[in-house]
Amino acid sequence: MGRAGYIVPADPQVALKKKTAASRSWIFIDCSGQGTVMDVDKYAIMHRVQIHARDLRILDPLLSYPSTILGRERAIVLNLEHIKAIITAEEVLLRDPLGENVIPVVEELQRRLPPVNSTRQGQPDGKDCPGGHNDVEAGEEDESPFEFRALEVALEAICSFLAARTTELESEAYPALDDLTSKISSRNLDRVRKLKSAMTRLTARVQKVRDELEQLLDDDDDMADLYLSRKLAGTSSPVSASGGPNWFPASPTIGSKISRASRASMATVRGDENDVEELEMLLEAYFMQIDGTLNKLNTLREYIDDTEDYINIQLDNHRNQLIQLELFLSSGTVCLSIFSLVAGIFGVNIPYTWNENHGHYFKWVVIITGITCAFLFVLIVSYARHKGLVGS
Repeated sequence: MGRAGYIVPADPQVALKKKTAASRSWIFIDCSGQGTVMDVDKYAIMHRVQIHARDLRILDPLLSYPSTILGRERAIVLNLEHIKAIITAEEVLLRDPLGENVIPVVEELQRRLPPVNSTRQGQPDGKDCPGGHNDVEAGEEDESPFEFRALEVALEAICSFLAARTTELESEAYPALDDLTSKISSRNLDRVRKLKSAMTRLTARVQKVRDELEQLLDDDDDMADLYLSRKLAGTSSPVSASGGPNWFPASPTIGSKISRASRASMATVRGDENDVEELEMLLEAYFMQIDGTLNKLNTLREYIDDTEDYINIQLDNHRNQLIQLELFLSSGTVCLSIFSLVAGIFGVNIPYTWNENHGHYFKWVVIITGITCAFLFVLIVSYARHKGLVGS
């Protein structure tokens, strides 16, 4: 997978701790793009990058933590959805490198992390990250520190991932909403309900990433904490004093990192340690991208709300039609009850004198009663239309 990737066994001292700490799969990618997959526990990671357990707990996939970008003394803790990484001034530690969504990130890191001049050297004994004069020339071509290049890959990956999910949701939601407006059925309603639930979850995920970037952009001190190369160059000998377990040979990139960060050290001496313009421009670019994705989701939400309003209007219209029908039926029932009342009066089995030898009046009673009931029905309907209770 990627360039020069290989698997090495875990450190024997780490294996002794597997009973107390669950081991996890990590990939270590240095500045030359070399990837090494290792199975180490959290204590070895904490000792290697010198972060606290609470920071490493943010990267635990079993725990639900929001998207977070934390700047520490010697590392950047990155938790962006499926991208759970620790970025130092010399290497990137990425969790679960064999994940379906993580493999493209690993390949992109291995492709973009090597400096520009490393791709131009074809000598067999050439180093991937040479120090000295060549590194200064490479620094002039690429002013971005190593940690910013790694951070950019992670931000680009998560923004592209969320944008792709948004595009897929839009391609399914808009036809489903159009089908629902044309025909209101249980199947279409259930389909839209599921899409709305998916949109709500995706909006929450995009909102968390956007809020984290906005929080970083609003605080210059937090952005200054992400300048690891500047802090590395500002100390006298931060690398030689490291007491962590060394799983790799002595890296030739130490001199190159200090040489690359020399300009940042000089800026610190001049009092420019709070200059975060480079990182601010980087974060603003992806903030605008994730904000555009959020706007698409908000537009989709508004379209769903408009569709719901339209459906509610249609349902209200049908309900009003049913009420009108009920009014007509009730009016007809009242008129028929009057006709039945007249028939009941003449059908009473009581001897009346006017009930004898007057059979020719039967048809006139029926005709007059029917005309009266019909006139009463028309009168009720006309009054309802005059008051606006029924449509014209």
